[in-house]
Amino acid sequence: MFELSMPVWEYVLRAVVVYVVLLGMIRISGKRTMGQFTPFDVLLIVLLGNAVQNALLGKDTSLVGGLLLAAVLITLNWSTGFLAARSRKAEKLIEGAPVILACDGELYADVLRRELVSKNDFDEALRQAGELTMEDVRYAILETDGRISVVPRKKD
Repeated sequence: MFELSMPVWEYVLRAVVVYVVLLGMIRISGKRTMGQFTPFDVLLIVLLGNAVQNALLGKDTSLVGGLLLAAVLITLNWSTGFLAARSRKAEKLIEGAPVILACDGELYADVLRRELVSKNDFDEALRQAGELTMEDVRYAILETDGRISVVPRKKD
Protein backbone atom coordinates (compact mmCIF):
# COMPACT_ATOMS: atom_id res chain seq x y z
CA MET A 1 0.00 0.00 0.00
CA PHE A 2 2.85 2.42 0.76
CA GLU A 3 5.56 0.99 -1.50
CA LEU A 4 6.16 2.73 -4.85
CA SER A 5 6.86 0.60 -7.92
CA MET A 6 8.71 3.40 -9.76
CA PRO A 7 11.10 6.16 -8.74
CA VAL A 8 9.48 9.46 -7.70
CA TRP A 9 10.93 11.30 -10.72
CA GLU A 10 9.04 8.95 -13.05
CA TYR A 11 5.71 9.84 -11.43
CA VAL A 12 6.49 13.53 -11.81
CA LEU A 13 7.57 13.10 -15.45
CA ARG A 14 4.46 11.05 -16.30
CA ALA A 15 2.19 13.64 -14.67
CA VAL A 16 3.87 16.54 -16.49
CA VAL A 17 3.69 14.82 -19.88
CA VAL A 18 0.03 13.80 -19.48
CA TYR A 19 -0.95 17.25 -18.16
CA VAL A 20 0.77 19.15 -20.97
CA VAL A 21 -0.54 16.85 -23.72
CA LEU A 22 -4.13 16.94 -22.40
CA LEU A 23 -3.98 20.72 -21.96
CA GLY A 24 -2.85 21.01 -25.58
CA MET A 25 -5.61 18.68 -26.80
CA ILE A 26 -8.27 20.58 -24.89
CA ARG A 27 -6.89 23.91 -26.13
CA ILE A 28 -6.91 22.68 -29.75
CA SER A 29 -10.48 21.39 -29.43
CA GLY A 30 -11.74 24.96 -29.05
CA LYS A 31 -13.32 27.27 -26.51
CA ARG A 32 -16.80 25.82 -26.73
CA THR A 33 -15.57 22.37 -25.72
CA MET A 34 -14.99 23.49 -22.16
CA GLY A 35 -17.49 26.35 -22.08
CA GLN A 36 -20.63 24.27 -21.69
CA PHE A 37 -20.86 20.94 -19.97
CA THR A 38 -23.39 18.64 -21.58
CA PRO A 39 -23.82 15.00 -20.57
CA PHE A 40 -21.44 14.15 -23.42
CA ASP A 41 -18.77 16.47 -21.97
CA VAL A 42 -19.06 14.90 -18.52
CA LEU A 43 -18.73 11.46 -20.12
CA LEU A 44 -15.64 12.67 -22.00
CA ILE A 45 -14.04 13.89 -18.76
CA VAL A 46 -14.68 10.57 -17.02
CA LEU A 47 -13.33 8.60 -19.98
CA LEU A 48 -10.26 10.85 -20.28
CA GLY A 49 -9.51 10.26 -16.61
CA ASN A 50 -9.79 6.53 -17.10
CA ALA A 51 -7.79 6.61 -20.35
CA VAL A 52 -4.80 8.40 -18.82
CA GLN A 53 -4.83 6.50 -15.54
CA ASN A 54 -2.39 3.85 -16.76
CA ALA A 55 -0.20 6.50 -18.40
CA LEU A 56 0.08 8.19 -15.02
CA LEU A 57 0.37 5.23 -12.68
CA GLY A 58 1.91 2.52 -14.85
CA LYS A 59 1.67 -0.68 -12.80
CA ASP A 60 1.62 1.13 -9.46
CA THR A 61 -1.50 0.86 -7.33
CA SER A 62 -0.04 2.24 -4.12
CA LEU A 63 -1.70 4.92 -2.02
CA VAL A 64 1.51 6.96 -2.01
CA GLY A 65 1.75 6.82 -5.83
CA GLY A 66 -1.81 8.07 -6.27
CA LEU A 67 -1.35 10.88 -3.73
CA LEU A 68 1.97 11.87 -5.30
CA LEU A 69 0.34 12.12 -8.72
CA ALA A 70 -2.56 14.12 -7.32
CA ALA A 71 -0.11 16.56 -5.70
CA VAL A 72 1.88 16.93 -8.94
CA LEU A 73 -1.27 17.52 -11.03
CA ILE A 74 -2.64 20.09 -8.57
CA THR A 75 0.74 21.84 -8.55
CA LEU A 76 0.84 21.87 -12.36
CA ASN A 77 -2.66 23.28 -12.51
CA TRP A 78 -1.85 26.00 -9.97
CA SER A 79 1.40 26.82 -11.79
CA THR A 80 -0.39 27.11 -15.11
CA GLY A 81 -2.89 29.56 -13.61
CA PHE A 82 -0.10 31.50 -11.91
CA LEU A 83 1.85 31.76 -15.17
CA ALA A 84 -1.24 32.83 -17.16
CA ALA A 85 -2.02 35.52 -14.58
CA ARG A 86 1.53 36.93 -14.74
CA SER A 87 2.31 36.77 -18.47
CA ARG A 88 0.13 38.01 -21.35
CA LYS A 89 1.92 35.70 -23.81
CA ALA A 90 1.38 32.67 -21.58
CA GLU A 91 -2.24 33.67 -21.00
CA LYS A 92 -2.91 33.89 -24.73
CA LEU A 93 -1.16 30.57 -25.37
CA ILE A 94 -2.96 28.75 -22.55
CA GLU A 95 -6.39 30.39 -22.64
CA GLY A 96 -6.61 31.83 -26.15
CA ALA A 97 -8.15 35.18 -27.05
CA PRO A 98 -11.76 36.35 -27.21
CA VAL A 99 -13.34 36.18 -30.67
CA ILE A 100 -15.94 38.55 -32.10
CA LEU A 101 -18.97 36.57 -33.35
CA ALA A 102 -21.14 39.55 -34.33
CA CYS A 103 -20.68 43.27 -34.72
CA ASP A 104 -23.24 46.04 -35.29
CA GLY A 105 -26.05 43.61 -35.94
CA GLU A 106 -24.08 41.44 -38.39
CA LEU A 107 -23.54 37.80 -37.44
CA TYR A 108 -20.27 36.26 -38.66
CA ALA A 109 -21.48 32.79 -39.66
CA ASP A 110 -18.01 31.65 -40.79
CA VAL A 111 -16.60 32.54 -37.35
CA LEU A 112 -19.44 30.63 -35.66
CA ARG A 113 -18.55 27.55 -37.70
CA ARG A 114 -14.82 27.89 -37.09
CA GLU A 115 -15.35 28.26 -33.32
CA LEU A 116 -17.90 25.40 -33.23
CA VAL A 117 -20.72 27.61 -31.94
CA SER A 118 -24.17 26.51 -33.07
CA LYS A 119 -26.80 29.04 -34.07
CA ASN A 120 -28.93 27.74 -31.21
CA ASP A 121 -26.14 28.45 -28.70
CA PHE A 122 -25.76 31.94 -30.12
CA ASP A 123 -29.51 32.60 -29.98
CA GLU A 124 -29.58 31.37 -26.37
CA ALA A 125 -26.84 33.86 -25.48
CA LEU A 126 -28.93 36.64 -27.04
CA ARG A 127 -31.96 35.61 -25.00
CA GLN A 128 -29.92 35.47 -21.80
CA ALA A 129 -28.66 38.98 -22.50
CA GLY A 130 -32.23 40.18 -23.00
CA GLU A 131 -31.67 40.87 -26.69
CA LEU A 132 -34.24 39.57 -29.11
CA THR A 133 -32.88 40.64 -32.49
CA MET A 134 -29.48 41.00 -34.10
CA GLU A 135 -30.18 44.68 -34.67
CA ASP A 136 -29.92 45.19 -30.89
CA VAL A 137 -26.38 43.76 -30.80
CA ARG A 138 -23.31 46.01 -30.82
CA TYR A 139 -20.92 43.10 -30.19
CA ALA A 140 -21.21 39.41 -29.43
CA ILE A 141 -17.96 37.95 -28.16
CA LEU A 142 -16.92 34.35 -27.56
CA GLU A 143 -14.93 34.61 -24.34
CA THR A 144 -11.90 32.45 -23.58
CA ASP A 145 -13.94 30.31 -21.18
CA GLY A 146 -16.53 29.48 -23.86
CA ARG A 147 -19.26 31.90 -22.72
CA ILE A 148 -20.80 34.31 -25.19
CA SER A 149 -20.97 37.93 -24.01
CA VAL A 150 -23.41 40.28 -25.70
CA VAL A 151 -22.89 44.05 -25.68
CA PRO A 152 -26.13 45.78 -26.70
CA ARG A 153 -26.31 48.87 -28.85
CA LYS A 154 -27.08 52.04 -27.02
CA LYS A 155 -30.71 52.97 -27.48
CA ASP A 156 -31.66 56.56 -28.22
